[in-house]
Amino acid sequence: MRRITVAATATLAALLLAGCAADRRSQTLTETLLAYGNAMRWDGFASAEQFVDPEVRRQHPLSPLDMARYQQVRVSDYDEGGGAVPDGENQVRQVVKIGLINRNTQAERTIVDRQLWRYDPKLNRWWLESGLPDITQ
Repeated sequence: MRRITVAATATLAALLLAGCAADRRSQTLTETLLAYGNAMRWDGFASAEQFVDPEVRRQHPLSPLDMARYQQVRVSDYDEGGGAVPDGENQVRQVVKIGLINRNTQAERTIVDRQLWRYDPKLNRWWLESGLPDITQ
């Protein structure tokens, strides 16, 4: 009888820990997406670049032309629509509409950014795998 109680307690503890990990991952995702949206809206693309996976940044560094393009616009709107949708165990996808204003002409336009986010359980951190939005679309 005691073995059954110990086994049941161990199973319950494992389930609770798994639930806590999922809750922590979900909370971290919420905080990350909010911080990224704020960085895009208020701090600009250079700040938002810090959310991009370091490996992606290393493989696809921003060129001076890319940086000049990002500096030419400011974000006027950042609409996450329906929010993030799970795409596997440690990935989510999100479609965001971003309003951009050209600093020189004051012309406003909207682009669609299809984001892929990956969770790193070792660092308890979400990384943007899809990179910064393509503002030339």
